Amino acid sequence: MLHLLEQTADQLQSWFAERGLPGYRAAQVRRWVFEKRAEGFEQMTDLPKSLRALLAEEFRLFTTEVAEHRRADDGTEKLLLQLSDRQRVECVLLRDDKQHRTICLSTQVGCAMGCLFCASGLDGVERNLSCGEILEQMLQLQQCLDAHERISHIVVMGMGEPMANLDGLLPALAAATDDDGLGISTRRITISTVGLPGGIRRLARQNCQYHLAISLHAADDALRNRLVPANRKVGIASILAASDEYFQQTGRRVTFEYVLLAGVNDRPEHARQLAALLAGRPALVNVIPFNPVSDLPYRTPTAAAAARFAEILQQGNLNVKIRYRKGDRIDAACGQLRRRMA
Repeated sequence: MLHLLEQTADQLQSWFAERGLPGYRAAQVRRWVFEKRAEGFEQMTDLPKSLRALLAEEFRLFTTEVAEHRRADDGTEKLLLQLSDRQRVECVLLRDDKQHRTICLSTQVGCAMGCLFCASGLDGVERNLSCGEILEQMLQLQQCLDAHERISHIVVMGMGEPMANLDGLLPALAAATDDDGLGISTRRITISTVGLPGGIRRLARQNCQYHLAISLHAADDALRNRLVPANRKVGIASILAASDEYFQQTGRRVTFEYVLLAGVNDRPEHARQLAALLAGRPALVNVIPFNPVSDLPYRTPTAAAAARFAEILQQGNLNVKIRYRKGDRIDAACGQLRRRMA
């Protein structure tokens, strides 16, 4: 049985044409899936019953099931999804007072990057998610919204390393940005990476206008090698070179994410090193105080330490934002996603 969400608009139209059915039916089906939030073919009431039955025989619409749905007081919702092979991933819906409805997506079951402060890689990586499985996260989270709400932004900052699964991610985002998909502007989509230069350059060549965020966390290789083991094969210099190419190709300012770990990388000298490293680049530094993870020994810095860190960066003429915590009480904040029940 085919997975409907693995079919492009052209492939779906071809399926109808091969059966002597009018092509406009494909657009009707996609509208039901993406706009009208249908959970099954029987809900597609402007299709003939015989066609709905045929679609149900040949296609699966959802291959994932919600194993757990958690809600936080700040409006954050987290889904633990069970995949068809019984693997699990998490994805998140974030609400704010600007009426933004942002979804955070995963690209892999687990993560192979091994960042020492992140829950997603504690159990390693099992496999990449397919295009359809990434799209299903969008649709499952969309079901959490009220009828008058719609997804406004996408951040690919969940479980896994996006640059290690561009084959699954890019077609899923293409469907999300299509007018007959979710219709989300490319400029409202952010892809976060630990820094794989080959993937960054491939994304640059696509010139899709997505925001690029690089999880840096240190300004020198010695410290970054400790915190982000994947850096040992890459190095900060090659990551920055790739990020510069991304900016030159797309014109999109690159964001550098920096998780502050108390007593590890949050001292004033670390901020000065980071300011020197990024000097002259049209970058944004997103400072993220560590979100606690059970089984990990790291601590969140004080608010004063985070503010001082940001102040030093600003004095170095960098654009800086401190990311305020959302969803941490349900383990839905940055670095807290994993693949088990609460």
